[in-house]
Amino acid sequence: MTDTPKSDTPAGDRIAKVLSRAGIASRREAERMIEAGRVRVNGAQISSPALNVTEADKITVDGKPVSEPEPPRMWLYHKPTGLVTTTRDEKGRGTIYDDLPEDMPRVMSVGRLDLNSEGLLLLTNDGGIKRQLELPSTGWLRRYRVRVNGRPSDAALEPLRKGITIDGERFQPMTVTLDRQQGANAWLTIGLREGKNREIRRAMEAVNLSVNRLIRISYGPFQLGELKPGEVEELRRKVVRDQLGLALEDDSGTAAKKPKSVRRPPRKPSKPRR
Repeated sequence: MTDTPKSDTPAGDRIAKVLSRAGIASRREAERMIEAGRVRVNGAQISSPALNVTEADKITVDGKPVSEPEPPRMWLYHKPTGLVTTTRDEKGRGTIYDDLPEDMPRVMSVGRLDLNSEGLLLLTNDGGIKRQLELPSTGWLRRYRVRVNGRPSDAALEPLRKGITIDGERFQPMTVTLDRQQGANAWLTIGLREGKNREIRRAMEAVNLSVNRLIRISYGPFQLGELKPGEVEELRRKVVRDQLGLALEDDSGTAAKKPKSVRRPPRKPSKPRR
């Protein structure tokens, strides 16, 4: 009988992974927080993410203890226009996190919608889910209702269906349907699987069309449905489990909530934000 070789792998998980699972930040953001000296383990400041921790270790971020990670949770959020999808904005613009209901736990967005775009944004408390859904290999179809200024013909939209290159960057083929002409504007339904920065707006400009409204209506199997701007709805845990292939200890579905309207105080552009 031979002895089982001992593993040299340290016990536990990498600190950035633990912070991500606890909903503090994505792994990459957690690594930046560590390098900035904001994280302590058992009272000692750490400067490298190359550290494994276990449940016995005491972790703090900015002096606040990191709690045990909750079960993975997801929310559907109807992002209004005029908000940025970041935790802080150097220009003092409103963020989605300013306007989420007060009883929301700490969450991260899956991908982004730019300032002037609206519609479905997925939120999660779990960094692993965020990373999984943002990977190009996930390849979930994102569908948008897009209003453009102009009178596009079906033939004019054909280059988008074949895939185009803009400023040296290759865009994968999109599904593009011309729905109706409404005065000087046309409504399109567009589907894509990549979601590069401002992809639809840039693609429309390449075929001489200007986007004046852009609404994301679905992300993979998740639909915007009847959610009004600013409303949030939590997905049942069983739905999260089934759609993402996760093993959840509690899939009772008690996480479902009715949509909540965001309480948004009037903004005063002249007043600096803290």
